[in-house]
Parts: sequence; C-alpha cells; structure tokens
Amino acid sequence: MLENPLSYFFSCIFVLLAHGAMLVNVFINGNYESSSNVIILAAAVLGLDLLYFIIMPFFRQMTYTIDFLLLLVLNMSVIFQSCFGGVELNVKHMITCVTALIGCRAGHIVCRDHRWLAQQKKLVYIGIAILMVVIVTLTGSRSMWISLGPITIQPSEFIKPLFIIACATSVTEQQQKHKVLFFNVVYENVFLFGIMCAICLLQWWCRDLGSLPTFMGIYAAGFLLRICYPKAKFSKKTLIGAGIALAAVAVVAVKFAPEYVQERLHVDIWSDKDGSGYQQSQALIGIARGGWFGSGPGYGYLCNVFAHENDIVFSTISEEWGLLFALMTICMLLLMVAIPMINPPRSYFHGTLCAGVCAAFTVQMALNIFGSCNMIPFTGVTIPFISVGGSSMMTSGFMIGMLTASQSPVFRIRRPGSGILPGVRRQTI
Repeated sequence: MLENPLSYFFSCIFVLLAHGAMLVNVFINGNYESSSNVIILAAAVLGLDLLYFIIMPFFRQMTYTIDFLLLLVLNMSVIFQSCFGGVELNVKHMITCVTALIGCRAGHIVCRDHRWLAQQKKLVYIGIAILMVVIVTLTGSRSMWISLGPITIQPSEFIKPLFIIACATSVTEQQQKHKVLFFNVVYENVFLFGIMCAICLLQWWCRDLGSLPTFMGIYAAGFLLRICYPKAKFSKKTLIGAGIALAAVAVVAVKFAPEYVQERLHVDIWSDKDGSGYQQSQALIGIARGGWFGSGPGYGYLCNVFAHENDIVFSTISEEWGLLFALMTICMLLLMVAIPMINPPRSYFHGTLCAGVCAAFTVQMALNIFGSCNMIPFTGVTIPFISVGGSSMMTSGFMIGMLTASQSPVFRIRRPGSGILPGVRRQTI
C-alpha cells in the first residue's frame, strides 16, 4: 500500500515529536488547575495523530507530505486554542479540525479527475448561484451568518472552493473565441467576470468587504493562468485596459466605501484605544508582551479581548507562545500551499486549482496578520486552520484536498497487449 514505508514512518515520528514537544511545554509552563487537563489535551491530540496515520495509507497518493503538514498544523491549532486563558481541551475546535480532515479527503476525491469535474461545470455555477440566494434570503438583515441553534454557518465560505473550480474548469475554453462587434470574446471569461461582480455586490450587501480581497485573489490567479494557457493570445491592449479599469474601480471603491470602512482606513488606534482602535492596539500590546518566546500557554491577556480566537489569533499566539513560534506556524501554512506549486501538478487544470488555493490562503493570512499588526486596516479575516470556525475549517480542508489531488495518480494507461499499467501518471493539458 505504501511505496516508501520507511519515509512514512519517519514522517509520523516527526509529527508526534512536534506535538509532543508542544504538550511538554504546556505541562511545564502552562496555566492549568489540574494535570488532568493537560492529559486530556495530550490524549486527544496524539490520539488524532495516530488515527489519521492509520487511515492515510488507504488513500493512494504519490506523496503524503501535504497530509502530514495539514495534520501538524491542525493539532498545533488545537493546542493553541485549548490554552487561551487556561489549559482545557477545546472540544468544539477539535471537532472542526476533524471536519477539515474529512473535507480534505472529499476535496481529493472530487478534484482528482479533471475530465469528470469539467462535465459538472454547470453544477458548479448553479451551486454558486444557490449559495448567493441563500445568503440574501436566509442570513437575516444584511448578515453573512445563518444561525441554527448553537451552530452558525457562513455560506460565503463555501463559495470559495466553487469559485476556484469555476476558474479552473474555464482554462480549456480560452481557444474558443467568438467575434462580438470588434472584439474576440471568450464567453467563459465574461461569465466569470460577471460572477466576480456579483460576489462584490454580495459582500457589500453583507457588510463583509474584508473577505473581498480573498475572492479577488482567486479571480486574479485564475485570470493569470488563463492568460498563460497555450494559444490563449490575450491582446496587450486588452490587458492594459483591464488593469486601468481595475485601478479606477479600486479608487472609486475607496472613495465611496461605507462609513465603517472609511473609519477603519483613517483611524488612529492609539488615540482611540477604547473605540475603533481597541482590538488592534491590544493585539500589538499582546505581541510586545509575549516577545520572542511568549509569556506561557494560558498566561495571556488577549483571551479577554473580543475575537481573540479568530480575528487577532496571530497576536494571541504571539503573546502566549512567542512571535518566533507564531511566525513558524505561518511558515508551515505557507509551505503546505507552496509544495504543489513547486512540484509539477498533474495537469494545467490542477495547476490552476493550486494557484487559486494558494492565492486564497496567502491573502487571508496576510489580511489577518497585517491587520493585527496595524500595517493595513483591520479586516477581521481569519487564518486558515488556526482561527476557530466550522465553515472556514471545512472549506479550507476541502481546498487542501484540491492540492493533494493535483499531486496524486488517477489515470491508468492501457497499452496494446500489455494490459493496464497501474500507478502511471499521465500529463494532460
């Protein structure tokens, strides 16, 4: 079942040692009332590690590097979230991490065969349309959440993977140009641009402009991959015109942004520490208080600040675990999304998938970290897998499944007289 059992074994040992070292730190330096709290946390984290190590080999892949990194980051997140304000297993976050692992497997299965997925293109567009209607009709008064008792769902999160798939399934259409007036037009490009405009309007309606750069990053990545597609032949004048139009739209958007956005753009956090600048000022103070090595798990103050577990989670980790450890966590996330960009994907379609996922994750991390550090206006965007949130966890896991699908074999080549050769990868456009 495994082509290199020794490599798999040592990867398992590495993940266990990493989580074990963190748990030892919690036991020695953590703030807890009883050692049983640490034991329960350790049992949950190491138990999930061992269970996933057993399950992973049943999914045939060329490499399990991304899966190991995902498990490493997820259980690091469980330890972080279980220590904010005192050591106690965060059961809800643990469950959402499990849903992320399940979502990863689902994304792998759905996206590994690009020919089948291209046939479902209409269903992808229909799914995006349904989610938009749901947001407008069921989330309440211009909100982005659906409340189902103790559970809240953010439908806009589910649009992200569908939008990435829509961009990826359109690359082969670039050679099918149609003459409209004096222009050669690809209908798919017009349709995707329309979806992007609809998403912009929807985010404005939901008062969630902070998530808009993520969708724009996905669209930009897909657009660049469509430009690079063989024989796409985009006119330089068209590209320059699109760039000028985009810059003009950005200027108009900033000038006529809603009042709450204007306030965030111009707020002086230190002169308004108890108002609009409260979260950012406290986040910066928390980073400074933690220094390079942190004040200790459970000994932070930011656990008393609103949205410490999601919107300013980078600062909360920096305070308790140290800026060095927080930066290392971000590097692990970047490494996870960068590996499929370094290793050649199985097809151009999968390369577009990887670019879209990489753009989404990178933009989200940048918005959260730079916003917490007051380098850009505060957006409230979460860090994938680190911040709490069930909808975000599930969709982020699904998108990581897209990355594993781009690195895994799915086709078998039949040669005359030699039968089927298993495990042979086939490069396709």
